[in-house]
Amino acid sequence: MQRFPILPAALLSLALGTSPAQAANADTTWLASWTASPQAVWSTDFLFPSNVPAVLHGHTVRQVARLSVGGPRVRIVLSNAYGKVPLRIGVATVALAASGSAIEAGSLRTLTFSGQPSASVAPGAPLVSDPVDLPVPDLARLTVSIHLPQASPTSTFHWDGRETAWIAPQDQTQAARIDDSPGVHTTTARLLLSAIQVEAAPAAQAVAILGDSITDSASASLGMDARWPDFLAERLAPRGVAVINAGISGARLLSDGMGTNALARFERDVLAQPGVRTVVVLLGINDISWPGTAFAPREQRPTLEELTSGYAQLVAQARSRGVRVVGATLTPFAGALPGTPLSDYYQIDKDALRQQLNAWIRASGHFDAVLDFDAWARDPAHPLRLLPAYDSGDHLHPGDAGNRALAEGIALPLLLNQSPRPAYRAVLK
Repeated sequence: MQRFPILPAALLSLALGTSPAQAANADTTWLASWTASPQAVWSTDFLFPSNVPAVLHGHTVRQVARLSVGGPRVRIVLSNAYGKVPLRIGVATVALAASGSAIEAGSLRTLTFSGQPSASVAPGAPLVSDPVDLPVPDLARLTVSIHLPQASPTSTFHWDGRETAWIAPQDQTQAARIDDSPGVHTTTARLLLSAIQVEAAPAAQAVAILGDSITDSASASLGMDARWPDFLAERLAPRGVAVINAGISGARLLSDGMGTNALARFERDVLAQPGVRTVVVLLGINDISWPGTAFAPREQRPTLEELTSGYAQLVAQARSRGVRVVGATLTPFAGALPGTPLSDYYQIDKDALRQQLNAWIRASGHFDAVLDFDAWARDPAHPLRLLPAYDSGDHLHPGDAGNRALAEGIALPLLLNQSPRPAYRAVLK
């Protein structure tokens, strides 16, 4: 058998027509470790406030995000998905987060974009930064700061970030902390930042969760990483498996809601994310319950056939990309949102449709696996309601304890089959 010599990276790059850096990094890949699905900022007459200014001009936006899987290098993705004009990025930095808006000393890195310190995000497009050497451990919290030197309309955001973000005047991307700056404002929305990726081994995998406010976790404690995908990330990180949250509060499967319908955004928010091998789908309760409420007073409720056809389309899209699909049943919601303009969100006939859809999810055979969240979350004494210990109080969204129970109830082999590996431990230089 003829044996070929092992070439150094520089010689190998000449043979393959690649750069030395490309050859040296041929044994790594990029993995989505955190995401926030982009939404279009809605008008001021919508039922909920957007909680973001109409225009940013000369401001720095500082945001904190907890990764799932760590690695030796990171890069970020910014989004102008719903913008009509280019957005100018003056400076962007990333650092390990300390408390509040503070960053850990010695961890600050200035990002570049195609080798340049500033860039423009084209209308409707994402912008990926260059990689930066910043060793981060599994479940690390990162701080990303972005300075917008020009007038920038806020057209794209993620409404419910479950984290505090700071909007401060002037370029404060290098500041050790900015929450004590004069003129600083806070929001719980995400602005511009849509993903953080880490350098990982070629076999690295991610599990994406496609959902609505139960996945976005509208009632999870602010700043506590207490959404059910967060608790799942804690279980999967030791196996080298990332978990990305593609939930949007108010999301629907078939129709636009507080975000683009799931069939339309599935490619962008799930299938295009590097490393995704499995997707969990927990969607449909807003399709069932929005019609006839203040959200959609003139809409007709979809039929069971329309809902199951929508699910089948998601499965077909995923299978065409080699991605496994796990279906999750819809959780109980009797008595949902009492004392609010949406007190008619729950009705008996709506619940009958939920139960029909759940029966199809369990028995149709369309999915690679099924997570029976309905069975796990309901009160045995009142099965149309959430278990009181899991209820956030609005009878629709699980609280922190309910989110933890959903994540801990999942048998991990249903999501993937991978032997554990040591957690990545960062060493700053």
